[in-house]
Amino acid sequence: MKYALIAAGEGSRLLSEGIKEPKPLVKINGITLLNRLFRVFIDNDAESICIIINEKMEEVRSFLENIKLPIPLNVIVKTTPDSFHSFYELLPYLRGEGKFCLTTVDPIFHESEFTNYIKCFKEDNDCDALMAVTDYIDDESPLYVKTNQNLDITGYANHVYPDYKYISGGIYCMNQQALSLLPRAMEEGVKRMRGFQQYLVDAGMSLRAYPFTQIIDIDHASDIAKAEHFLEKH
Repeated sequence: MKYALIAAGEGSRLLSEGIKEPKPLVKINGITLLNRLFRVFIDNDAESICIIINEKMEEVRSFLENIKLPIPLNVIVKTTPDSFHSFYELLPYLRGEGKFCLTTVDPIFHESEFTNYIKCFKEDNDCDALMAVTDYIDDESPLYVKTNQNLDITGYANHVYPDYKYISGGIYCMNQQALSLLPRAMEEGVKRMRGFQQYLVDAGMSLRAYPFTQIIDIDHASDIAKAEHFLEKH
């Protein structure tokens, strides 16, 4: 399976709170976010990894140029306006055959849940995208996910509604049918990954939710200690 990683944000909130390292190199229990995800991907049958970083990330670029992985690592250095445009830049490395997993650089989760998530998507030939969700809400701007009893995703919203139990976890498994809509969505002016997720629903793609117990995003300095405590418990 191919893996893709969006690490093109500037991490301005972390910087303003005194964290000097760029977000991809922030350490959780002594391990950088990048190293952790690379290991998780490889442990879950990664055949290749592609990653996008912005042009200001000299330290991250150097890190990626010197890292040694047992599988191909494709690096794109380009500043983009949002995560959806970053995803679009990764398109050449994801086209072809097979399914892939796309994630942002900062989600912290149970690795056993991630393994089960990947296995579920590999074995499910009926859904076009399996989206990681959680009912643990600790985000300044969550994307709420509406599901039916079978966990089919029927819509998204930026504001909570009584029947929206989950929020998006920033981890996305998709097949080539879902990926094929990416160029058209870009032409039609879709913005942000949340916009593309709704675009897939509107296009009639089969999207399903896969609940994680908890996913913590590293957006603030306080999230580092929170994530370390979370991982130490498991």
